[in-house]
Amino acid sequence: MLDERRKSDRYRAALSVVKEDVLKRVTHSMENVPEFPPQRTRYIMRHAVATLAYRGSRVLRDAPNGFPSVACGGGCRSEGAILAHIGDLLDWALLTAKGKREWHDTEPHPWADDVNRFHNAMAAFDSYLASDQPLQAPIEKLLQGPIADALTHIGQIAMMGRLAGAPIKSESYFVAEITVGRVALDQVPPQQEFD
Repeated sequence: MLDERRKSDRYRAALSVVKEDVLKRVTHSMENVPEFPPQRTRYIMRHAVATLAYRGSRVLRDAPNGFPSVACGGGCRSEGAILAHIGDLLDWALLTAKGKREWHDTEPHPWADDVNRFHNAMAAFDSYLASDQPLQAPIEKLLQGPIADALTHIGQIAMMGRLAGAPIKSESYFVAEITVGRVALDQVPPQQEFD
């Protein structure tokens, strides 16, 4: 039955409209990308940090009571411990970018405090990336290490939230309004949510 629908003119027309809309959004967003190659990598990294802020704010906002203490089982960190670890990762990213090879393990604090720490640490890292200060570590390593790890952990918190009965709606992140430099808890509402 699905194959029959895919062959219909109505299906093809709808798919064409969706493809055209996506292409317009991609083209428009690419118009704002700086043309100068030396800053391009920093711009992309800043976009990755803004993506982390956007996704993180959706997962971390309005957590129900008891949420920070939920864990998947033996040997797994709780949501609160994962959030504290993400703060450590972001602090480490900034220290590494500045040439300091230091790691600090932080115990979880009240949820709201660690959510603020998450956004403050991203703001500090983004501010450093936006400056003309030299990076003392390869930007690729900063992306593949602390930033990718933090994105993974945000996904873990989302999954654990769903298991705890506090799911967030799914969203097409491809069309989300993610802007370089926007790293606060308050983000633009989702453009396209679905169940």
